Amino acid sequence: MDIKTHDGTANFVPGTVLDIHHISAAQLAGLGMEEIAFVKPVMTENGPAFAIHAADGTPMAIASNAPLAAAAIIQNDMVPSLVH
Repeated sequence: MDIKTHDGTANFVPGTVLDIHHISAAQLAGLGMEEIAFVKPVMTENGPAFAIHAADGTPMAIASNAPLAAAAIIQNDMVPSLVH
């Protein structure tokens, strides 16, 4: 079960079962958006760093090291996931 927002995208209702055979592109894009952030090693003009991205790939922040990136994600009530 989902609820349509004013812009036509769907929000998941906690406790419902999602049938992956009938998932829309908007629902797929929204999976994990509030729960997961990815940490990815990157090269900046100042040297190596760690980019923090939302589940959909949207850049959110840069940290100087992986533990700092993970701590920032956890502080925002999300789960860090490393992408190599």
